Amino acid sequence: MSVRKSVWNTAPTSAPAQRADRYVSGSNAHPAKMLPAIAAHAIRTYTQPGETVLDPMCGIGTTLVEALHLGRNALGVEYESRWARLAHANVSRTARHIGQTSGQVVCGDARQLTQLIETNHHGTVALVVTSPPYGPSVHGQVRSSRETGEHGVVKKDYRYSHDPHNLAHVTTDQLLDAFTQILTQCRTVLRPGGTAVVTTRPWRARGELIDLPSAVLAAGRAAGLIPSERCAALLAGIRDSRLIARPSFFQMKNVRDARRAGTPLHVVQHEDVLVLTKPEVSRERCQSIERRTRPCRNSGCGSARRRAQHVGSRGKRS
Repeated sequence: MSVRKSVWNTAPTSAPAQRADRYVSGSNAHPAKMLPAIAAHAIRTYTQPGETVLDPMCGIGTTLVEALHLGRNALGVEYESRWARLAHANVSRTARHIGQTSGQVVCGDARQLTQLIETNHHGTVALVVTSPPYGPSVHGQVRSSRETGEHGVVKKDYRYSHDPHNLAHVTTDQLLDAFTQILTQCRTVLRPGGTAVVTTRPWRARGELIDLPSAVLAAGRAAGLIPSERCAALLAGIRDSRLIARPSFFQMKNVRDARRAGTPLHVVQHEDVLVLTKPEVSRERCQSIERRTRPCRNSGCGSARRRAQHVGSRGKRS
């Protein structure tokens, strides 16, 4: 496993360069693909070869493809049938080349994850890597007037779907409620001590800052997961000890528009990476331990303190 660092150097090359020759035609149309190096870094850091990696909102299957290339087994769930078909095609293509690992994609709602994933996987997944939908204003592709022959630019591939039930189209409160449900489902399929890695970032809606990373941490806690690390995955390259930004057209446009309106917005240079862990023991067991280790009201009683020391030494990991 790689040495853990709080800043992940995940953009030494551009996203298209990282994806070259690994995906079937049509994959590029997804509006919010995870940077392959982010998924790969998480997989190398938190798993061993032969273990299983899950993405409950897998899109075109970036996490799954990287897992297979690194010798892990891959499971994915995707709500939109269009992207699920592409994810399946990308996984099948990769599996044919690798030949020693397995991959599976299921089309369905991640809030019913435990019903979609076969029961033999429950409690065995080593790592969840995923990202909630956010910041639609930064997604999509453009074609210039030189390409289209029309005045101005044309935006395309900026919507996940037209389904109003897709979480990309709901309010922030609804998204967080749904994501809490998804993380709760992930907690069931994770093995004890397993890891969930969630990438996200804040964004502005009508000038108001939406602190999605902090909200996702709260969702993780509500789902029974323990926040263990908060890292930054670079979206910018590094050259001569300086960051080289690789913003999209829409990021640049949004920054310029915001500054003209008096909002001090800057180009995003990183993703927030939230790392959460499934407890080694069940939530009920944790609550039982907490009840048994509460300090005794009698100051002369040391039994509670001795029990706490015993539990702590027994639960210590090497």
